[in-house]
Amino acid sequence: MENVDKLRRYPAGIPLCPENMGELRKRCTAIVVAAGQGKRMGGSVQKQYLELKGKPIIYHTLAAFQNSSLIDSIILVTGSEQMAWCRDELVHKYNLSKVDTITTGGTERYVSVWNGLQVIEEDMTQADREGIVFIHDGVRPFVDDEIIARTLKAAETYGACVAAMPVKETIKLADENNFVSSTPQRNRVWGIQTPQVFDFQLLYRAYQTAMESGRTDMTDDAMIVENFTDVKVKLIEGSYENIKITTPEDLEIAEAFLQRHS
Repeated sequence: MENVDKLRRYPAGIPLCPENMGELRKRCTAIVVAAGQGKRMGGSVQKQYLELKGKPIIYHTLAAFQNSSLIDSIILVTGSEQMAWCRDELVHKYNLSKVDTITTGGTERYVSVWNGLQVIEEDMTQADREGIVFIHDGVRPFVDDEIIARTLKAAETYGACVAAMPVKETIKLADENNFVSSTPQRNRVWGIQTPQVFDFQLLYRAYQTAMESGRTDMTDDAMIVENFTDVKVKLIEGSYENIKITTPEDLEIAEAFLQRHS
């Protein structure tokens, strides 16, 4: 692939599971997507590079996976103009040694994820291609080890899962004129988060089919698995703190969360 910065090559083989050193687990790769423009945040700086307690938001996200004993390697997907900055001012500056590759994203999120998946398929080991892949938003810095562990276990069991939380508000579905068309039962409605976690081969094949289909309405990875495979996607509890920082108000909330945990 073009515009791929290989930072480190990890040895082949499947590492021992930290929880039970007598058992083997599959290799786990996290694809962190940070190529968005962040138009809803406003300002000239893309939201993933805004500072949160003195460090870029994307640093906090990468550090969560760096510090997890369950994650073996990280692929960072960013804009082509930010690749050198990410390498020098993130990976090298903060010694994010698990960031194996930096690659460029696309105009839509699903294109960015596809680029990351192709890195695993074309450039990484057979163990990675037989492993588990985590897809995560670069502006969700509060993913933690408990979420990672829960979603990993579910992906190993079901093949496909997403972090999510039951909604707190009543949800209304609107018609084309913004009148209420229906009210779904609140206990059946979940707000979807990331990571979205899959058997790599399952997700790669689903994406390959989706990209060949020409569809452009795919908003998340689970939707692609839902539409292009027969595998059901399991909902796994994330956290109400696992927010996506999209607006200035979100940034204020994130600062409060970080202060509370520091």
